[in-house]
Amino acid sequence: MFNHLSAALALLPRGLFSSSRRTFTGACRLLGRMEPAVVRCLPGEPKLTISFCLDGSQKQMLRDQDETLGKVLARISNGILKSQVKVKKSKKKKGQQPCEAPELTVVKLYYGEDEVPDTALNSEAWQDGAVLQVGDVKYSVQRNVPTFTTAELPVSLLAGFPVCPKLEVEFGNLQDSEFTWYKENVPNTSPEAGAEVPGQTSGWTEVGCGRVHVPSNQDIGCRLKLCCTPKDGTRSGLAKEPVSVGAVEAGPGVCTFDNRHAYTVREVEWPSMRVVSYNILADVYAQTELSKTVLYPYCAPYALQLDYRQNLIKKELAGYNADIICLQEVDKGVFVDSLTPALDAFGLDGVFRVKEKQHEGLGTFYRRSKFKLLSCHDIMLSEALTSDPIHSELLKRVSANSTLKDKILQRSTTLQVTVLEDLNKPDRKVCVANTHLYWHPKGGNVRLVQMGVALQHLSHVINEVAPGAPLVFCGDFNSTPNSGVFQLVSEAAVPEQHSDWSSSGLEDTCSMELLSNFPPLLSACSQPAYTNYVGGFHGCLDYIFIQPDSMQVEQVIPLPSHQEVTTYEALPSVAHPSDHIALVCDLRWNP
Repeated sequence: MFNHLSAALALLPRGLFSSSRRTFTGACRLLGRMEPAVVRCLPGEPKLTISFCLDGSQKQMLRDQDETLGKVLARISNGILKSQVKVKKSKKKKGQQPCEAPELTVVKLYYGEDEVPDTALNSEAWQDGAVLQVGDVKYSVQRNVPTFTTAELPVSLLAGFPVCPKLEVEFGNLQDSEFTWYKENVPNTSPEAGAEVPGQTSGWTEVGCGRVHVPSNQDIGCRLKLCCTPKDGTRSGLAKEPVSVGAVEAGPGVCTFDNRHAYTVREVEWPSMRVVSYNILADVYAQTELSKTVLYPYCAPYALQLDYRQNLIKKELAGYNADIICLQEVDKGVFVDSLTPALDAFGLDGVFRVKEKQHEGLGTFYRRSKFKLLSCHDIMLSEALTSDPIHSELLKRVSANSTLKDKILQRSTTLQVTVLEDLNKPDRKVCVANTHLYWHPKGGNVRLVQMGVALQHLSHVINEVAPGAPLVFCGDFNSTPNSGVFQLVSEAAVPEQHSDWSSSGLEDTCSMELLSNFPPLLSACSQPAYTNYVGGFHGCLDYIFIQPDSMQVEQVIPLPSHQEVTTYEALPSVAHPSDHIALVCDLRWNP
């Protein structure tokens, strides 16, 4: 882009350039020590921004890209003049001797050894490496430098739990960026308080480096600060220094997942992969009066707070070192502001599917060093039943009972389908499915139809998009091992005599033989005594289903002991963030 400007400069009379070129050339040698003037200018956008610090005040200018440079430089000069006039008037009012009449400050822009003409357009004039001269002050122009557009610390900080900042960088790379953590110094009134401490600056002491920091018990009562410098290779931008709102607090001690982490210290090696399925309890449900007074009255109120539970969830998920994580009941805000930044720092990317008319949904994360996202094929099951011809036969049979049909169509239950490619062997793909079926205890018939739609859709996706790809089907199926859903998946068929067809009463009965589109699938974690444990119920509702001819189970991470689960009566608790327990297993994918 600047080649055009350079050519134009070569054709201009030499008298157009400043006679102070020799002085300017010497200044260029000091370019590395100049203050920056940061310019953001993108093709297709009408405006560009220019930011620099003058006399201790940060200046931020928003200008048209097709405006001439001279107008911007004049604006800077006039702005300085107005400030000087204000100071003069202020001194006169206070009876002080005013300074001499202010003069117009010379403002110029240089590139190489030449002054950029005032007629140049902003989009071409403000090039990386140019020098802005404001009076005697010179700035090195940095165009589209790495910049943190977002740098925020979590509200709740617990000792022993990872602090994962929310970071968004433009023109940079988070992997290249630099991070240094500090804790606030506690006021010291001892005689030695004035002594200088190594690593301690301006009220803060350095405590760590890296994108994620785990505060220690020595940090309790102190706020944290993160100094983060955005980078892209060797290019660096201006550092940001977010400070935590609150101080580090004491953690809960031993959690239900701590012992499980002993089995997942390291990632598994190819061709194995570690899979997690976990209903993390949406905040929209945890904060209702029903939850606080009826469902979880045994749980301390602070332990139901989202910020507290997120600390536990992030530590639990990070400690599993998983390759694929399927989550249910994920609040939209939690996915964007908490889980995505945290799991990204641990090497995982994610996709989200919100339930229609709901504030929560499904999240699937995958390790980016092992998998590449190829495509997503999410559906709302009720909508697919009525709109996709592949379900026409099932819809016809369900329509025989209008009451049941209406119940099914009222549900916003969603199926999240993600097709991943194996980076170690690019011709291999895997289809990862994630769902959370209808919750009602008497909704077995609804869940059967939902699972029938899900299996038909998954078969269609695999045949069309990834022929031969194995299926890994995770979720909270709200179905116990004696349910019709479990029989349909594990035996590939459910007879019309199954009791679930009349689970909500005779008027909703719609008996039929329902066949799976897959051979019998295997529950990788078998059938635990329970995966959901609350005051009024405990049972196995969650599963990771696999195709045994494509994958074998290498290891099932033991669930917490009954004593651990019931230490605080039931779940959730101060030591466990959800009413469900995560399923974790290592699968060997046949090469």
